[in-house]
Amino acid sequence: MTRDYNEWHLERLREEHADNSTYIAGYLTACLEEGEDVFLLGLKKVAQALGGISELAEQTNLPRTHLYKMLSEDGNPTLTNISIVLNSLGMQLQCVPTEQT
Repeated sequence: MTRDYNEWHLERLREEHADNSTYIAGYLTACLEEGEDVFLLGLKKVAQALGGISELAEQTNLPRTHLYKMLSEDGNPTLTNISIVLNSLGMQLQCVPTEQT
């Protein structure tokens, strides 16, 4: 019997990494390095693993439907909303110098 990868990955995030903020930060950073759409989907997975979109909506005072749209592949969130979501997940935006070759 096979399992859906997304279900498996979400379960791993929830069971093995939910209490590991360093892992979550690294995961989100890796997602961002892959592109904005991958970052938004990664942020959605983290939110689902750490309590779900409904709980995130309560914590952020953003409508649940708005969060689903914002964190979709076609989402176009504002920097303010990304900061609100990250803050509720115990994360923050950070700028670092790019590597110079």
